[in-house]
Amino acid sequence: MHYLDYNEKIDHGTPDFPIAFYHVDEHHSRYNMPFHWHKEMELIQILSGSLRLYLDDEEINAGAGDVILIGEGIIHGGVPEHCVYECAVFDLNPTLMHTDACKRYIRLISRHQIRLYNYFQAGESRNSRLLQAACRLFDAVRYPHAGSELRTLGALFEFFGCIFEEEYYVPTTEEPSSAPKKMDQLKPVLEYIDANYASPVTLADLSRIAGMTPKYFCRYFRTAVHRTPMDYLNYYRVERACYILSTTELPVTEIAYQCGFNDSSYFVKTFKKYMGVTPKHYALGRV
Repeated sequence: MHYLDYNEKIDHGTPDFPIAFYHVDEHHSRYNMPFHWHKEMELIQILSGSLRLYLDDEEINAGAGDVILIGEGIIHGGVPEHCVYECAVFDLNPTLMHTDACKRYIRLISRHQIRLYNYFQAGESRNSRLLQAACRLFDAVRYPHAGSELRTLGALFEFFGCIFEEEYYVPTTEEPSSAPKKMDQLKPVLEYIDANYASPVTLADLSRIAGMTPKYFCRYFRTAVHRTPMDYLNYYRVERACYILSTTELPVTEIAYQCGFNDSSYFVKTFKKYMGVTPKHYALGRV
């Protein structure tokens, strides 16, 4: 399964039930979460280990039992550490907009009149009911069976009921902060990398797309993504190579070429830098 692109254009779930479930561990081809965003909201539950997650310009270090709620359009990426986590991706509007009584709450979110809290730690007693609702949601959606749709929706209603009951939100100001605006400037850059990673990509290309000078763009990109632009380009190319290694039996030289590396020895060196093993060892470990 190709998990999570920069700007996901896939449908999560079905039109009748727009909720999708993903289980991610170290054997998953997209274990390291590249920066991306999507129109849906996402709920992440950490089962074990830890996950350093970046949401726009915010950093969260989550551990086992913690839950993270990611709003629509938020650029996010993560670095797992011996981590197993689960994701539920859902479109809030069609999923919970069933009655007028619910609509008034959901509209506060969809119209960006409130900003929801995004991190709920397992160790805080106040969060216990919300975390229990999240557990029930994942238990229901993990293995589809008769009635699981009803249980999933019930848990999702309960989860957002806890959000409003406990006031896990703050009203938004009329003037949006500059941080989201700056992150929006990054989205075309990430889209360009996603579409052109197999071809030569230069710093001049990326800074021009962002509408910044190369020097300012490098500083801005590193602040947002915690890597230099060219370092992240290579990181993303290696992530793509991991996916191809996991789903095909193509030779390493061909995979290197498909992922933008013209020199197979440099590809092997770069792959080992990010993954800790050579491409061949990585492929053998996936068997």
